[in-house]
Amino acid sequence: MVEVERLFFMGASQSSSSNSNGEVVFKTETPVQFSPTLVSQLADRQNASPVPTSERQSTLDDQIRAKIKDEVGKLRREEEAVQKQIHTALEKENLDRERDGAGELADGTDSGIGAVKSSAALMGDLEEIRGKIERFQVRKSLQDWPQVRESREKLVECYRSHKASSLECWKEVEGFKDSVRTLEKEYFKTLQ
Repeated sequence: MVEVERLFFMGASQSSSSNSNGEVVFKTETPVQFSPTLVSQLADRQNASPVPTSERQSTLDDQIRAKIKDEVGKLRREEEAVQKQIHTALEKENLDRERDGAGELADGTDSGIGAVKSSAALMGDLEEIRGKIERFQVRKSLQDWPQVRESREKLVECYRSHKASSLECWKEVEGFKDSVRTLEKEYFKTLQ
């Protein structure tokens, strides 16, 4: 063992040198050669590894994000332009209909009275009809139908007196239903 160490140090002293950092550098006169199979195996491993380095992956991710952001912006601008075109076309079509349809029926003949001139006039007509309906509803209150009002009051009184057992009010419920049916029949007769 001592012989091997002595030979090693003898060889090391001839081929080594030290620099100012205290590092030992070995120099050899013989060039280093690798077998072709080792070189091909290392090349195959490098080519077979599809995973890029973290710096490369981060650069690729940044480029992809920038492209996606640009495409989204472009699509939004195109969408806004299309929406503006649709809005403009619809406005033009509505104005044309109002101009062409004022005073005409669907078959093109002049209706004379009651023709809609604009959407503002139509809204006014709708408000007038709504007012008429409300006035009609006010006139048709329960006071005009005493049997419905009486049966309703009986039902409410029964429910108040039988809070825990509301099923005992079945007679009042049936009476109320009958009075409403009678009211409906009379109302439908007036519509005919």
